[in-house]
Amino acid sequence: GYRKMYEQYSSVLQEKYPSLILIGDNYPPPDYKVNLSRLVGLLKLLFIACIFMNYNFFEKFGINTPGLFHWMVANKFTGCIMVFFICNAIEGHLISTGAFEIYFNDIPVWSKLETGRIPTPPELFQIIDSQNYFSSQS
Repeated sequence: GYRKMYEQYSSVLQEKYPSLILIGDNYPPPDYKVNLSRLVGLLKLLFIACIFMNYNFFEKFGINTPGLFHWMVANKFTGCIMVFFICNAIEGHLISTGAFEIYFNDIPVWSKLETGRIPTPPELFQIIDSQNYFSSQS
């Protein structure tokens, strides 16, 4: 993911600009998404427990039991794996920000959130060279 991309960009930048100090960090998702992700994780565990214990919570709420739930109870291992992976995908989507931002001397020079893409290495070199040029002029 982004960690691997950061490491690739870091090595390319360190080769061209050895004095450049690089810091990579995760951009935190909004609190509501973190909390929603935790809720999905908790519901995932509860749902898996219900499958293993043959506990039909649909009946407790007076709802007709979906056929999929019956299938999951009959095929516990496959059903639990399916719930696990689907919920993990939802959790990952909730906490993924897609942020990839580049700052040079504490000045933002690139934001994937604004542009919708990650810069190519030549674009990145041009940005840094431009910033170096303007820094040396002042």
